[in-house]
Amino acid sequence: MKIIRNNKSFSVTDFKIIEKYSYKTLSRNDESIRTYNVLKKKVPSVTTILQATQSKEKKESLKKWRDRVGEEEASRITKQASARGTEMHYVLEQYLNGIGYLNLSKDGSLPRMMAHTIIDNLDQFSQVWGTEVTLHYKDLFAGSCDLVGLFEDQPTILDFKQSNKPKREEWIDDYFYQLSAYIIAHEHLYGEITKGVVLICTKDLVFQKFTISGERLQKYKEGWLKRVDQFHNLPNSLGETINT
Repeated sequence: MKIIRNNKSFSVTDFKIIEKYSYKTLSRNDESIRTYNVLKKKVPSVTTILQATQSKEKKESLKKWRDRVGEEEASRITKQASARGTEMHYVLEQYLNGIGYLNLSKDGSLPRMMAHTIIDNLDQFSQVWGTEVTLHYKDLFAGSCDLVGLFEDQPTILDFKQSNKPKREEWIDDYFYQLSAYIIAHEHLYGEITKGVVLICTKDLVFQKFTISGERLQKYKEGWLKRVDQFHNLPNSLGETINT
């Protein structure tokens, strides 16, 4: 693979890493409640807010699943999926920063094979502006998105996901809310983003792409801000306990 480096960018296959924005890194606190340090405050993460404001139906569905498979098995599956996702993200980050792609092999571990499957579907990404970009919206929420750049010639925030099985679009509202949160924060701090994309690979190497833009993205933005407001108005608000 040919890698061309210069002061500001380098080319890897068909896309370039370009420092379009001077992204700042926020430090993260992985305590019982995940937070980021913003403006001398601990600000709740996007995933913290999503979990705290889950619908009653979603909570009940999760409880039924844990009851059905048993607490021990549910914990094993959850930990296994988390570890798999962490390694898959690491391989993708290495590739997007021009490191490690040559070491990828379909004979490697499952997370590497999953990362390879996603990489094979990144042909519509022409520019990468940043990876693992930390963002915040005032002191209301913060988070880290996987990738920012030009996808299908549009400013896009993209998130990578792993899954045990293929997803239906109606199952992944929270993925779209997560993308919307990052887009709101990016537009607050840096510049416009017109599209959000989720790329999913299952443990059986099934690839899926889901996209939001236009009016649909606007509706998810509005819905996300309502969940943020809901979070900060919870009884014994986590938002209050975080900084006490």
